[in-house]
Amino acid sequence: MKARSSTPDRGRLRAAWTLVLLTVCCAELSFTAVAVPKTWLLLPLLLVMYGAGVLLIREAAVRVGAGWPSLVLLGVAYELAEDGIGLQALTSPEMYGAADWGWRLGGANLTYWASQLGVHVVFSVLVPILLIGLIFPSHRGRPFLRRGGLIVVGVLAVLGVVGLRVVISSILDPGYRAPLPWIVAFVVAIAVLAWIALRVVPRVPVPAPTTLAPRPVVVGLTAAAATYVFLLLTLPLALRPGSDPLLGEIVPAPVPIVLAAAVAYGIGWTIRRWSVAPTWSDQHWIWMVGGILVAHTAFMMPASWVAMGIGSVTITVEVALLVLLARRVGSS
Repeated sequence: MKARSSTPDRGRLRAAWTLVLLTVCCAELSFTAVAVPKTWLLLPLLLVMYGAGVLLIREAAVRVGAGWPSLVLLGVAYELAEDGIGLQALTSPEMYGAADWGWRLGGANLTYWASQLGVHVVFSVLVPILLIGLIFPSHRGRPFLRRGGLIVVGVLAVLGVVGLRVVISSILDPGYRAPLPWIVAFVVAIAVLAWIALRVVPRVPVPAPTTLAPRPVVVGLTAAAATYVFLLLTLPLALRPGSDPLLGEIVPAPVPIVLAAAVAYGIGWTIRRWSVAPTWSDQHWIWMVGGILVAHTAFMMPASWVAMGIGSVTITVEVALLVLLARRVGSS
């Protein structure tokens, strides 16, 4: 009995560090850095901000037995901390030119907000945590950190938010301070979302399977299409300066957000329904992740010829690593 329990414990820190690296790779290095290679210069800050933040989310969820719906809510809280309090981009009229992307109401960049909700919930939180469970199957549902490590990670996550404020916000939008009522609202919303995610949602029963899952390739193509359409509706293609998201000046500003929300809800509901089917397997998860990652990298490739080259290499690496993971999962 002791030997069995010590084996997972022995690899827990390796799993934790892998999650830190995966989070940065999925959220930035295979996405924004494709169009904006200078993103690599921020790697130390990104490791603290993304790595510590998502590791903290994963540890908190595991400790209460929370599942994917709770991780979604914690991802929303994470986005508010990063973009609302750290970068202040949710309210800034200047940063990234986000105020011109679409709907700005009450001093908030709602189109930018919608885009970052999708980006951070999926690319920063769900995909890395899903991958870490596939790479380290013996650690699924197990904490990586002890209490002391959890406290350190929590402190680092806070420092990551402070670092965004000091390093990035002060350079890209010097002198801007988010209105105090918005900061208070973000803090309250983060606390409420965390409480619901960790205290209420884990008690909600998982729905019974009602359908058979399609083939993994269908899951991958569906995830890729949904990812690309969501990004087109909420972000300028490849983050080109001066451009707008799809339908930006053709329809009223709220319409793309509503359509993007429909896409997000539709794919989320579909995947959740498929994933409880008896025919769903780890291969389905790998194809789903592959579709998401390839689509989000491809979205950034039209930025320039350099981005085309970087994106092509990035997609090749993504596919190669996922093929290796699929073989490993299939042989286990």
